[in-house]
This record gives sequence, C-alpha cells and structure tokens, in this order.
Amino acid sequence: MKLARVAVLGVALGAGAIAAVLALNLTSSEPPQVVEGPPSEPAGIVKVLVAVRDIPMGTTLATNSVDWQDWPSSGISDRFITQKSGFNVSSDLAGAIARASLYAGEPITPAKLIRSDRGFMSAILPKGKRAVATRISADTSAGGFILPNDRVDVIMTRHADSGTTVGGNDYVTETILHNVRVLAIDQTIEDQDGEQVVVGQTATLELTPSQAEILTVAQQMSDRLTLALRSIGDSKVSPSDAANDAVHLIGGTKRNGAVTLVKSGVVREVSGLR
Repeated sequence: MKLARVAVLGVALGAGAIAAVLALNLTSSEPPQVVEGPPSEPAGIVKVLVAVRDIPMGTTLATNSVDWQDWPSSGISDRFITQKSGFNVSSDLAGAIARASLYAGEPITPAKLIRSDRGFMSAILPKGKRAVATRISADTSAGGFILPNDRVDVIMTRHADSGTTVGGNDYVTETILHNVRVLAIDQTIEDQDGEQVVVGQTATLELTPSQAEILTVAQQMSDRLTLALRSIGDSKVSPSDAANDAVHLIGGTKRNGAVTLVKSGVVREVSGLR
C-alpha cells in the first residue's frame, strides 16, 4: 500500500511541475509584434482632392483651401486628382490659380488650374481670342449686375445722319456684338449717398480679332455703348448669331446686294456697286 501511495504522489508532483513550467512559459513569452503599414482605403473608396470652401475665379489656391475626401470609385472621373496619383498638395498646388470658380465639395481638376508668369488674364484667354476693355457705368451695364463669365450684347447708340432727320437730333441704335463673354469687371468702391457701393467702371470682353476691331471703331463713333445682359443659358452654347455682328463698321461689306460704307463716322448703304 505504501508503495502505491508513493507512486500516486510522484505522479501528482510530476503533473504539477509540468503545469507550472507550461504556465511560466505562457506568461513570460512576448506578444507578437504587429507591423503597421500605411492606412488602406476601404474597398470601393478613393481619396479625391476637393475644395473645402468656395474659391472664386482668379484666386490663388492655398493648401488649406483643399483637402482629400473619400469618393466612391464608381463615380471617379479621369479628370479628378486622386491621392493614388502621387499629387503633393504642398508642392504641386503652389502658385496654382483657379481658372474658373470652384465651390465647396467640388473635385479639383487640372483643367481648372492654371500657372502663368505672364499674368492671369492672358492665362484664361482662349487661343485666338482677344481681351478688349470698354468703359461702362451702372446705367449702361444692366444696373451693375453684370459679372465675369456672363454673356452680353453690345449696343451702340449714336446721333443719326443729319441729312436723314429733322434737326439731326434723332438717335440710331444698333447691336454691334452678340453673345460675347465678359472676362472681368473692374470694380471700385465709391461713396454714394453715404453708402459704400460697388460700381464697375470697365468691362473686359472676350472677342475675336474682327470683333475687337468692331468695338474699337464703335468706341470712336458712338455716343454711348450699352451692355445688355443675356440669359445664363446662352453661356452653355457657342454664339450662334456672331454673323450678325456689325462688321460694316470696320469697312465696306457687301450685304444683300448693297455695300455698307463708313465715312467720317457716318454709315450708309450704296447699292449697285460691284
């Protein structure tokens, strides 16, 4: 009996020793190291560069005016700037100017950014176009509500030929330019009746070379040039009535079997010329 008890006791002591060794190994072993990598984007999500506030046209972009935003990959356009493209906000955005107005939450596209050391106006001017300035006032520019990127008609008012009117005090009005884009409005602050108001004094228009000549001649011939504001819908289509511009102001032009001549600021049609 004594031998059996000794054997049982020995087995119990051995099992206890084994359990103690195993417990010691478990508590002393170091936890596995986790290697942290760059944060991965959720499936179907891409980081897109967007404006965090409204950015008017001509504004130099700052790093705090844009940020990366999650965007569904199904709605990604090739024109968007994505984080995967390696775009660096600090260096790649330095000196960039908004070529068109950007609004909060709108994705930034390279087509809306410009960099130019020749001045902003030359950078936004399309190839082959000319920027021509003309003086305006509130009563000749839709009450001062014309803004950059609006479309306007240019209307010329002048005294009629004294030979065709009684007393020569009648006026002739003609739309000389149709559906042209306003590039900029020169605005200054003036004090009127004790209130500070914004009044545009000069409008810069985007014109073709022939239209630039028409406006230059009209500035010399006219008593007044008026800008007529057109619907915003006209900015979505190319001007369809440019052929109606008053090209006869810059020389003789045959029209409907007659030739319109300009001499000493007087416009007249002569028929039967060949």
